[in-house]
Amino acid sequence: MTDTTTGTTPSTTTFKAFQLGSFSLSDIKAAEKPKLKPHGTQVLMRLKAVSLNFRDIMVAKGIYSKAVPLPLVPLSDGAGEVVEIGGSVTRVKLGDRVSPNFMTGWHSGAVDNDIAKTALGGFIDGVLQEFVMVDQNALVKIPEHLSFEEAATLPCAAVTAWHGLVVNGQVKPGDTVLVMGTGGVSIFALQLAHMAGATVIATSSSDAKLARLKEMGAAHTINYKTDENWDEQVLAYTGGKGVDHIIEVGGAGTLDRSLKSIRMGGHIALIGVLASGQVNPIPILMKSVNVHGVFVGSRAMFEDMNKAIGVSGLKPVIDKVFKADQIVEALAYMESGKHFGKIVLTL
Repeated sequence: MTDTTTGTTPSTTTFKAFQLGSFSLSDIKAAEKPKLKPHGTQVLMRLKAVSLNFRDIMVAKGIYSKAVPLPLVPLSDGAGEVVEIGGSVTRVKLGDRVSPNFMTGWHSGAVDNDIAKTALGGFIDGVLQEFVMVDQNALVKIPEHLSFEEAATLPCAAVTAWHGLVVNGQVKPGDTVLVMGTGGVSIFALQLAHMAGATVIATSSSDAKLARLKEMGAAHTINYKTDENWDEQVLAYTGGKGVDHIIEVGGAGTLDRSLKSIRMGGHIALIGVLASGQVNPIPILMKSVNVHGVFVGSRAMFEDMNKAIGVSGLKPVIDKVFKADQIVEALAYMESGKHFGKIVLTL
C-alpha cells in the first residue's frame, strides 16, 4: 500500500490561502501556500465554504490573544471534501463531505490546556484557505441534506449551543429556554430547543428580528433596548418561576439580569463575553444556579449533534454569503451586528 491515496485534487504545488498579517480587521490578504502530501492518518480536504464567528473578530483585532502567531490563516469553521488520504486513514474515504472539529485534538471526554491549543484559527492556522491538512480523528461527516455552505456554520456555533443546551443542560420537552440576540449560537439554540419540545423566550434590540424569531418558533419575544428590565418580562411570562435554561452570550453585561430570570436550580450556559464588568455571585449561591462555561465541544458531541440534525432535517440560518476574497468586508458586516444567523464565505 502506498502512503498516500489521491483523489481529484489538482496537481498544482501551491494553493491560495488568506493570512492575517497584523492585528487589524483590514490586514487579511491572499497568499500562496505549498500543498503537502498527507501521510499516515493525515487527511487533505478541499474547503468549499467557511463561516464567521465573533471569535474571528477578536483574533483579528488581537483581543483574543497577543500571543497568536502571525501571519495566521484565520477562521475555525469550514466544510469541504476529502481529496487525499494517508495510508493509515480508516475513518474517512476520498470524496467524503466533512468538517474539522473546532479543536482538532478534542475527540471525546474533557477538554484540557493542550487540547485548547488545537483550536483552528487561533494558535494554529484556520480554514480560510483552499486546502487544509488535518488528522482523520479531527473530522466529522456532515449531514447529507445540508449544502457545504450550511454545513460550514456548524463546528463552532451549533456545537456550542448543543453542548450548552443538550449535553450539559439536558433540555427536555416542556422546559423554558431564554436565548439572547440573533447571532449564530442563539439561533442554533432556538432551533435545538424547539426541536427538543422546549418553549423559547428570545431577546433582541430589533423588532424586525424579533418578528423573525417568532416565525422560527419563539413563544415570547422581548426588545431589550426598549425594555431594559427584560428580566421582569421573563418572570412575568413564567409566572414568577423563571426559566429552566439561559444561553448567556452577553457576559457581565447581561448576567445579573439572567440570574434574576433563572429559576431556582436552573441552568445557565455561559458562552459569550461581549461586555466586561463585575458580577454579584450571591444569586448563584442563593438560587443554587448551575452556571456552566462552554468552550465549543468535542468531536463526539459534533457527531451526536449531526445525527440529530440529520433526523430532524434542521437547516442552519444563513444571513449572507460572501466570496473568500471579501473576508474584510464580511468581518466588518459581522461587527455591525446587522446579521441574523450565520455569515458564510465560499472558496
